[in-house]
Amino acid sequence: MKYTSLVLFFFFTFNLTAQQILPENERAKVVDEILADKFNNLLPGLMDKAQIDMWVLISREYNEDPVLKTMLPAKWLNARRRTILVFYRDQAKNTIEKLAVARYNVGKNIESAWDKEKEPNQWKRLMQLIEERNPKTIGLNFSKDHNIADGLDKTDYDEFMQNLPKEFTNKIVSAEQLAVRWIETRTRREMIIYDQLVDITHDIIAEAFSEKVITPGVTTTSEVVWWMRQKVTDLGIETWFHPTVDVQRTSEELVSHLYSFSGSPDDMIIMPGDLLHCDFGITYLRMNTDCQELAYILKPEETKAPDFLIEGLKDGNRVQDFLTDNMITGRTGNEILAKSLAEAKAAGLRPSIYTHPLGLYGHSAGTTIGMWDSQGGVMKDDGENYPLNPNTVYAIELNTTITIPEWKRDIRIMLEEAGFYGEDGFRYVNGRQTELLLIPRVKSQLGN
Repeated sequence: MKYTSLVLFFFFTFNLTAQQILPENERAKVVDEILADKFNNLLPGLMDKAQIDMWVLISREYNEDPVLKTMLPAKWLNARRRTILVFYRDQAKNTIEKLAVARYNVGKNIESAWDKEKEPNQWKRLMQLIEERNPKTIGLNFSKDHNIADGLDKTDYDEFMQNLPKEFTNKIVSAEQLAVRWIETRTRREMIIYDQLVDITHDIIAEAFSEKVITPGVTTTSEVVWWMRQKVTDLGIETWFHPTVDVQRTSEELVSHLYSFSGSPDDMIIMPGDLLHCDFGITYLRMNTDCQELAYILKPEETKAPDFLIEGLKDGNRVQDFLTDNMITGRTGNEILAKSLAEAKAAGLRPSIYTHPLGLYGHSAGTTIGMWDSQGGVMKDDGENYPLNPNTVYAIELNTTITIPEWKRDIRIMLEEAGFYGEDGFRYVNGRQTELLLIPRVKSQLGN
């Protein structure tokens, strides 16, 4: 990752990220504007492709369907009582209705269609709406293979089916494909914002892996982890998972420093000559990042990392290239995984690939390209059958194992970066790491 000297000057002098963090009221405006755009311009096409003309989502407060939760307006932190959303697509008229069988409008985008004084029974009102529109298919969120598309609980499903007129029973279908496409598809505006999210993530990692935070021989890995957590809190955003920071070093020093200083592999004192690795992600404007980067702690006589680590990072970048070159529309995750691993191994690398969809959730919906313990493929629909679609984001997560004779051991070069797959192919959302971060920074990295 490369930063301009100007950005680095402000970053290290004033302790700021390069991106402005919006205040809550402005965040709410952005969230609701994005939702309006997606309801009006994205959802109709998704429903047409899924061949579903009515989509019904049902949730009760604090037990939200993960899809419905992404549709709530910024002021709604949870569903209220029982919230029922109905989307009806009339393809012939090119219209989409966005209705709520709820006591309230669901923000400005979804209009309440239930007057309790006229019809006290919520289920009966829902059935009236269905009968009035007479849909060809009614999609419900149940799915065996896609967890995010399986948000309709048994109680609500049973009550829905008990109240549904018999003539509509055979029109009920799983909305899993529609639900996954809603979750995985990114709009143009979301991608503009996504670049800012990843930039913030990179900035926090760069500060965490600097002499501002780390004093070799004093600072522990857990102290860096909690600094990252506090930094995110201070910025007014959130982490979507607890970060990790770990150390790889020579076989002798690994044993001696581990037991002499900290006594736990989860909390090691950071020393000169260490290769540091972090796994870190944030949540902001309802989207998530997931990033792994590497830093090297310079020894007193060093001005750069050892050549074997520099070459190791290049090997990691090569595995990334094999993977992203094989990301082609229509291929399943398992197909992409098998081809990428085979090509990387043929080039003399020792890769492991476990790339996942990224977006409204950290481990989001879409095609899964391997898991760390499933390098032969994922035997369920999101890896085995579900294809790669354009306008989707992935955590390009992987590693390659390298042998370091100087350290008398193997180590893993672990990398993770947000990548966008669009109509024109693959690109990294905000670049990727191609140089090790150095602690302390040398003049070339500071732009001086």
